[in-house]
Amino acid sequence: MSALPTSQAGETLCRRPLLHALPAQPGLVLAVLFIAVVAVATIWPGLIAGADPIAADPLQAQLPPSWQYWFGTDHLGRDVFSRVVHGARYSNLIGVSAVAFAATIGSVLGLLAGLARGLVDEIITRFLDVVSAFPDLLLALVLISFTGPGTTNLIFALGVAFVPRFARVVRAQTFVIARSGYVEQARTFGLSRTVLVMRHVLPHAVAQVPILATIGLGTAIIGAAGLSFLGMGPQPPAPEWGSMLAEGRNYLRVAWWIGVWPGLAITLTVIAISVVGRRWQAAFEGRRSA
Repeated sequence: MSALPTSQAGETLCRRPLLHALPAQPGLVLAVLFIAVVAVATIWPGLIAGADPIAADPLQAQLPPSWQYWFGTDHLGRDVFSRVVHGARYSNLIGVSAVAFAATIGSVLGLLAGLARGLVDEIITRFLDVVSAFPDLLLALVLISFTGPGTTNLIFALGVAFVPRFARVVRAQTFVIARSGYVEQARTFGLSRTVLVMRHVLPHAVAQVPILATIGLGTAIIGAAGLSFLGMGPQPPAPEWGSMLAEGRNYLRVAWWIGVWPGLAITLTVIAISVVGRRWQAAFEGRRSA
């Protein structure tokens, strides 16, 4: 039987503890199932909720949850269930895009700093120190104040705020791997610097990036909802979870369901992602120490 390629074998080992843990941990199973439902709502919301999320009917305003309107209606008579389901597309895609942007830029900066060292490393490190000096949401809020509200600007602001957490890990891993024995041995074989970096340094330096991205996704979703709550994200009538919370806060005493359901969607999504991310991290660290 032929052996698996190195990269494929590494992926298999990384996934196997997580898959084996599913039957023994009901909480992890529920988290995975909930993430699957959220993923369907993000990619194809019409499959779960067929009603138009922005269609208003003042005659049906502030109706409590019922068989016709599972989550009730808001102050404009819009179906809250449909808005929560369709809102997954806005909130989750903003979070995923911001994390993808941060992971890409952070990995490039970390790899460059770890390989170049000297002045380049010093400049990148100082830049990361400056960015890290601000809380994530505060820095994102400052950036949005210059670029203006909107989905694209929100993704960019959150992505820049999250860059240091990826860059520092990749930089530290690059330092260690570049001095390892197998890299030194590969260098003696006469491999070019490009081949050496792409084949031996890069795959190991970014090995933890998917795990960090999964864990950071929950933070990004909360950040996106928080900034949208302040009016910095997608503008009404877009059914984004944070903006729905902002609309529902004024009706909590007379129509609690307007703000409770989007808040619950944010909470459960972040918890589910955190559970899967932490379990993946534990499996990865256990495999490395084995």
